Parts: sequence; structure tokens; C-alpha cells
Amino acid sequence: MNTDLGSAPDVTPPDRVVVTGASGWLGQNLVRALAPSRAQVRCLVPDATAVPLLEIAGPSVDVVVGDVRDPDILDRLFSDTASATVFHAAAVIHPASKRTRELYDVNVGGTQLVLDRARRAGAGRFLHVSSNSPFGANPTADDRFTEDSPFAPYLAYGQSKLEAEELVRRATERGDVEGVILRPPWFYGPFQPARQTQWLATIRRGRFPLVGDGSQRRSMVFTGNLVHGLLRAEVAAAAPGRAYWIADAEPHRLDEVFATVRRALAAEGLAVSGGQPRLPRLAGLVAATADSALQSTGRYVQALHVLGELKDTIACDISRARSEIGYDPPTTLFDGIRASVRWCLERGQSL
Repeated sequence: MNTDLGSAPDVTPPDRVVVTGASGWLGQNLVRALAPSRAQVRCLVPDATAVPLLEIAGPSVDVVVGDVRDPDILDRLFSDTASATVFHAAAVIHPASKRTRELYDVNVGGTQLVLDRARRAGAGRFLHVSSNSPFGANPTADDRFTEDSPFAPYLAYGQSKLEAEELVRRATERGDVEGVILRPPWFYGPFQPARQTQWLATIRRGRFPLVGDGSQRRSMVFTGNLVHGLLRAEVAAAAPGRAYWIADAEPHRLDEVFATVRRALAAEGLAVSGGQPRLPRLAGLVAATADSALQSTGRYVQALHVLGELKDTIACDISRARSEIGYDPPTTLFDGIRASVRWCLERGQSL
């Protein structure tokens, strides 16, 4: 750590920002945090149905509809954005096409195009949202990844996010952008996709399986905590050229995660089943083997991928983010899950 930079005063954030992936889980939370204080929040969304969902955040929101892989769309997105901060959150986790090629096209190809347009536009700091997947799984339940841990990308998604990180690093080293890499683990929080709502519902009904004995640990990140981390990385003097794990304060045992979800559901007045189905760790190993075999042929099956990872510890240490950029996650797992549940109930979603 550079002590001088770590203790230096924050830089002043620009009035204009660019947000890719603005209609996604993180993007919608981020845009709502930015809109009240910025003169322009230029957003990229893939579908016009997302436009009113973002414009309601405030008059500063300016939406461009199109694909992150389309150079003409990105020319429009970066028009007149000199010195603007770029929050690059566009990515594919579970490809709708069920083909791994989509992961590389969007996560790698899209990142290269966004970096190129940011350079041409003379944009300011470039905040790249990466993942835990370039690091795979921890070797033991007590281990935690740091920023200096070796890369061990987990299948196609992990490889695609690693390659995207490498693009950002090289662009930063060349002086094309002022890059910062943020590595969040498993998200939870408002504006969640249907798959997360289904996860909450299956835990409520005692149907989501715990693989193994539940001692495997998981770092998770509430979307509000992640937004806090992004905004700190935007202004912290130490951040350019650095990478940071951004997660909740501590990892949790997986059985504790499920128990906390049940407590949060009950706290919001929902009846919760006391059951907890269990699968042997071998089931996760079989799923991971099958997932790897399918992905080697270019195919992707979401259920296999999720089950294959449930056996693993995926935990990180946020000490560098705390000390260098002043990241201090304010929301606990229990409070964050309650916020997720309330968000679902307020929108009439079935849990």
C-alpha cells in the first residue's frame, strides 16, 4: 500500500458519469445513488423496456438503448463525456443463449469496446466491476482471497472475467484510462433478477439444498454496500491502477446464510418452513464435473453450474479496500436480506 496516497484527500467526482449495464441488478441501484447528485447519468441498457425504470430516478438520467458489443451504440453512449467517470457493470453471468461464447463476446469483447470508447472520449476514472470467479474456490474453509491471491479462473465465466480484468490493467498501464478493478462476490439486494427471488422462495419453503455439512464459507455483498464501494473507488486518491475486493464485512458459513435468510423472511411476516434438504458433497462434485464437460463443448446449464459451486468456499478479505479507499460496508446480511424481501413484497412478487 502507498501510505501517502491512502491518506490523501479524496478527489472531486465529476458531474457526469457513464454507466454500462444500467438496467441490471447493480446498475439500477447505482443509477439511483448517482442521479440526485450528478448533472448527467448517461446509461446503457439493452432493452427499451428498462428506460422508464431508470428515468424515474431523476431528470439527470439519459438512457441509450443498445448492445455493449455495438460500436455505433457506444459512440452515442460516449458522445460528449470528456472527464466523466465510467462505471462498467455490463456483463453476462448466466448466458441466455446457453452457450459459453456469449460470456466472451460480452464480458471480454464488450469491455474492450468500452475501454476504447472511454479512451477516445477522454473519460475520467474507469471503474470495472469484475467478480470472484477469476480466483475459483478457496483451498480451505478458513482461507480468504486477497488481491495478491493467484488467479485460478472457474470455467468460462471466470476466464472471461479474468480476460476482461487483463484488458483493464493493460489499458491503465498504457495510460488509456485511469482504471480501478472491483471484485464483488455473490450479490443480494433490491432490483434482483428472478433467479434470486426464486432462491429466496425455495429457502422459505425448505426446498433449496445445502450441499455438504454447510461449513463452506461465502463472502456476499449487499448491493447497497457494493454501490458504496464503487463510489469510494471513484474518489479515493489511492484507487487508480489498483484492484479491490468489495464484500460485506465478513464471510459466513453457508448454513448460516440459509438460516439468516429464513430469519429475515420471518421478520417480514412470512411463514417459513423449518426443513432444510441436504445433499452430499459428492453431488456438488458430480455437478461440477458435468458442468466442466458441457462447457468444454461450448454449452452452459445454469442449474449444474450453481450446484457445482455450492460445495465450495468462496471468501475474501476486504482489508485493502478498507484501508486504501475508506470502504466500510454499512449493511449486514440480515438487514440486507430483509431489504430484498421487502422489495419483492412491495412489487407483489411471490415468495
